[in-house]
Amino acid sequence: MGDKEKDPLPYDNWVEEALRGVVKRALDLTAEQGLPGEHHYYITFDTNHDGVEIPKYLHAEHPDNMTIVLQHQFEGLAVGEDHFDVALRFSGKLEHLRVPFSAISSFADPSVSFGLQLKIIKTQTEAGKSALVKELKANGGGGEATGPAQKEKETKTGEVIALDSFRKK
Repeated sequence: MGDKEKDPLPYDNWVEEALRGVVKRALDLTAEQGLPGEHHYYITFDTNHDGVEIPKYLHAEHPDNMTIVLQHQFEGLAVGEDHFDVALRFSGKLEHLRVPFSAISSFADPSVSFGLQLKIIKTQTEAGKSALVKELKANGGGGEATGPAQKEKETKTGEVIALDSFRKK
């Protein structure tokens, strides 16, 4: 059974779902009760992921990924089924961020030496954008994608990629 999508026991997907559940539970508790003791979170996410909402100037400063810290000064933490919202100060200005759990690549609570390394789960739209960018680059950067690469882009079901830049050794 070489095709992981047809595997009736997709353990790797189940593990990723469980790890994201840990992040969600930690944020749920924090939204309800605040941060206990010395706990604080470092959350790294893909700023290009579908559903990520951050101000344009922050995206310009962090074009690929961004790490936020939830410690002393955050407001309005709200946890949804597939994302969280929070307001943080950047250069003294309060900004709203929305981050889907599928965009998170790492989560850490240094107060207890806890950390998770997660795989970014690309949505079908993102996978299509990646295919289109590759085709445009191959064709000199202009024109519209057509032919077999366009059909592949339309039928692609998504990709999972791993970012190891923050992995503890």
